[in-house]
Amino acid sequence: MSTSHLIVPLHLSGNTSEEQNTQLRQRLGEAVEAACKTAILQLDRQAAQSVLENRKLQSEVAKTIVEIIRRHTVSDKFKDEEAGSNRAYPSNYRVRPVEAQVTELRKLFPALGSCQEKLARRPLPEGAEAWFGIPRWQALASTYYRATEILLEAFASRRRFSNRVLGRLDEAFLRRSERSKLAEEILADQQQGADILVVAAQAGMLHRGSSVRRIRVAMAGNEFGLGTFAVGAILLTHPERLSSTETLMIDCCGDEYSLHGDRVFDRVPLFDYDITGVEFSAFYEDRARNLWGSPTGFLYKLV
Repeated sequence: MSTSHLIVPLHLSGNTSEEQNTQLRQRLGEAVEAACKTAILQLDRQAAQSVLENRKLQSEVAKTIVEIIRRHTVSDKFKDEEAGSNRAYPSNYRVRPVEAQVTELRKLFPALGSCQEKLARRPLPEGAEAWFGIPRWQALASTYYRATEILLEAFASRRRFSNRVLGRLDEAFLRRSERSKLAEEILADQQQGADILVVAAQAGMLHRGSSVRRIRVAMAGNEFGLGTFAVGAILLTHPERLSSTETLMIDCCGDEYSLHGDRVFDRVPLFDYDITGVEFSAFYEDRARNLWGSPTGFLYKLV
């Protein structure tokens, strides 16, 4: 089995239909044919021979077409909510092997069971930076918000930590986005029986400087936001990720937050760092800030 088969994206809205594929081949084929005719008319015999002898040309043309198509698949919605950013991860931040992450998680939560660590030997899907071990919240509690509270309590036992929304994390305040909820169900189905899921993810750099609602509409088809629970788990196994005032801070775009518990979910939970330690709070989903980025995960087909 070739490695290329191992990193086929698994899109959250479903793969293209045969009818769509036929239409796409027709329309794109017509565009390529028209472009080739125009280009050929501009060539003389010597230039044409140079083109024919260029072995890289086909791959460059194919790559350009893919990039153009991808550019047109990204929504322009909330495009003005991109601040840009030059923030980076701390220099001492390194992603640990999944086996080491799992060991650390089991120290904190002894009830955690199996994990398919071997999945981390696969190539990473496009967009992902590394493999992370993230517990299923159901292994810790019967509700998402209670599991999140348990994880934050463990976080507070390890680091200087301020929870600015303490006591305001039940279902009236905190919920997962539908996209992230679906992605979690798919991962759990793929890795059946695992208490700790192996997730391909990026830790915030990919979408740095954009508002959370811009990120949500600009995600790739197989991409989903990581919520408070998942981000907190990553920070437990990788404390260096949030250990400097100069680092890229973290929005948890897989979750939605209601500041007043009135079910108006227009905020996003976040982790930031200052000289007093790590702080957990919430901010507006429509604000673009150059200091912030949102971690996301990526689904792929297990074949």
